Amino acid sequence: MSQAQSPELDPKALEAVVAQVLEEARRAGATAAEAAASRDSGLSVNVRLGEVETLEYHRDQGVAVTVYMGQCKGAASTSDLRPESLREAARAASRIARFTTEDPCAGLADAHLMARDWPDLDLDHPWGVSADEAIERARICEAAARERDARIVNSEGASLDSFRGASVYGNTHGFLGGYVTTRHGLSCSVLASEGAGGMQRDHWYTVARHAGDLEDAAAVGVRAADRALRRLGGRRLSTRRCPVVYAPDVARSVIGHFLGAIRGGALYRKASFLLDHLGRPVFPEFVHIHEQPHLPRALGSAPFDHEGVATRPRDLVTEGHLSGYLLDSYSARRLGMETTGNAGGVHNVTIDAGEQDLEGLLREMGTGLLVTELIGHGVNTVTGDYSRGAAGFWVEGGEIRHPVEEITVAGNLRDMFMNLRAVGRDVDRRGNIRTGSLLIDGLTVAGE
Repeated sequence: MSQAQSPELDPKALEAVVAQVLEEARRAGATAAEAAASRDSGLSVNVRLGEVETLEYHRDQGVAVTVYMGQCKGAASTSDLRPESLREAARAASRIARFTTEDPCAGLADAHLMARDWPDLDLDHPWGVSADEAIERARICEAAARERDARIVNSEGASLDSFRGASVYGNTHGFLGGYVTTRHGLSCSVLASEGAGGMQRDHWYTVARHAGDLEDAAAVGVRAADRALRRLGGRRLSTRRCPVVYAPDVARSVIGHFLGAIRGGALYRKASFLLDHLGRPVFPEFVHIHEQPHLPRALGSAPFDHEGVATRPRDLVTEGHLSGYLLDSYSARRLGMETTGNAGGVHNVTIDAGEQDLEGLLREMGTGLLVTELIGHGVNTVTGDYSRGAAGFWVEGGEIRHPVEEITVAGNLRDMFMNLRAVGRDVDRRGNIRTGSLLIDGLTVAGE
């Protein structure tokens, strides 16, 4: 039976599971409770050198319940959705709550913030791809990469994944809601070699809610091969200070560091370099960063967060000034604020694009570094200190001159954000953070 035909992915069946476990929590003495149930199924195929390495079907389910006895909290989970197992999970959570310390900030999100009506976000597009079809697409993708150039000497394989899942959340405020999502993807990774130029690896991938929105399989393979080939002959640089352009797929991580610094957990623990910066300038005036949780088919879209709070479009940075934090109900109470509907994460964070494409940003930069890969996790959210291993290309006169490798890009995030000179229009929409290339002045590039 294909994913499209699977009746157990109907949210209505999971709503009954959540309703039962909430009722069991009440019977066990809970003053409040919340529960989330999910079921998903999928197919994953990996092909290497034309041969099938792995073929996996998976089917998972589970329910998690959190019980509050006053402001004492207990939680339990189970993958067994039979009535007796749900009853025991609720009772286990209740027993745990009786032994935990009271926390004045614990509890459900406020009832008036619960989502009431929400739009159809067009997130459910079952593919129903068969194993044979998935294998064939992966083979086409890898073959296109390997046949691109004689210098493609090896492959780490091509993978195709198709996922469909239903999730339902409910609580004792009376909220009960759920929806079904799909996610399909194809990726390829290959190695290139040329004499003394060493061996270089690179990859490419495509991902979408709807299989029809995926890039062509052969095009993905060709893109992976071209990315590996262009890295041949990489050199190190002497240490210098210069402007840097982050390509869109790595620029996402720069915006991610900003989001990490404005999350409620970091703020109430006083572990963020942007503590007490609400209303203050953190980027140049042209920068606008905002959430778009209701974009149809987008990978980060959601009608409500993990606490049932309605999501809504909102600004995080307006004219360069920090205008919003990322809070769930607990962190909001710790800060004396109100949840922003970000329990579980963000929803399509977007930095408005400028007018230039990547080539235009390189011309504006003139001389500097184009970063296409980042390595390691050398970021301190408390101080803002930033140091990442990197690879990419050296640019002179606005044009790429040669690939570079084994370098480190360093600075401080506070300065990097303020020194953002331009955002490209080459927006990468393959994730929950949507950004074009970023041109940032004044970074230290450490090499030889």
